[in-house]
Amino acid sequence: MPLPDAPRSALRVRRLRRWLGVGLVAAVALGLVAGGAVWVDAFGAGQRFEHLQARIARFIAGPPPDRDTRPTVVVTAAPSPTPTPTLTTVSRATPTPAATADAIGSPSPTPTPSPSPSPSPVRAPVDVRLPLDPKAVFASELNKDWCAPAGTQMVLAALGLLDTSEQAQRSLEGRIGEWEAWRDSHNGGWGPAAIALALDAYGAPGYEVRAYETRADALRGAAVALSETGAPVVLMTWRGAHTWVMSGYRANADPMVFPDASVTGTYILDPWYPRISSIWGPSDPPGAFQDAAEMKRNYLPWKRPEGKYPDRDGRFIVVAPTIPVG
Repeated sequence: MPLPDAPRSALRVRRLRRWLGVGLVAAVALGLVAGGAVWVDAFGAGQRFEHLQARIARFIAGPPPDRDTRPTVVVTAAPSPTPTPTLTTVSRATPTPAATADAIGSPSPTPTPSPSPSPSPVRAPVDVRLPLDPKAVFASELNKDWCAPAGTQMVLAALGLLDTSEQAQRSLEGRIGEWEAWRDSHNGGWGPAAIALALDAYGAPGYEVRAYETRADALRGAAVALSETGAPVVLMTWRGAHTWVMSGYRANADPMVFPDASVTGTYILDPWYPRISSIWGPSDPPGAFQDAAEMKRNYLPWKRPEGKYPDRDGRFIVVAPTIPVG
């Protein structure tokens, strides 16, 4: 679908301004990398560099449009289930009434059989994976800033709605002017709401941006969404700066049955692969299992240097499917 002239012009201006600042970012990066500070994040140098990048990008790109977008749903933790008290009934002998003349010879009533109790669900570890070939649906981001379109492309590929070609990714990224909004990304470009809107535009409706108070709640909610719908989930990692596509999980119990189940790790498609991040280290190949330690290291609460996001700040962000795959 062609873009209107105004959005196209605004997008061209922002991209032109972005290219003008590449030299400045590169010069600062060379100074930090020369000493190895960014690689080891010494004294917070990596985060300060990210903050500087964000400020330069915001200046270069200009303000994104301030318009309505897909809202962020803040999910509050459900209260722990309270055990139902067991009532102990004391049996007492009931005197048998004396037989009367009318009752003599009357047939005894047939007792109604008690229903068999349903077996309790078995609490056991689960290993859940979507029926897909991770390598077949994987797409590496063509540009270091294209993790969101690459992640969106992989979700669509897993659902059979888009291929994994470079042309498809460039076409998808080129439509960001249709979905970007200041409320979603103060820097402009891709935010979690833009991902949800892009999925909708390509035939995968119903994705919802959710914010959870804890990592455990976010992973449990993501696991339930994946199992209920049979569709991939997008996790906003690296404090909201990156996207991982979740294609499965392991848990100590079935989260569909046990609300207190703990997700012990996830199967991930990382569009950064095969690159090495100067802050986060090397990426893993498609379908790699990320255990609890890796999730704790990479899946951090939203904190963006470009400004405040009241519904997201300090929370764990998930772009979750809500409609079962047909």
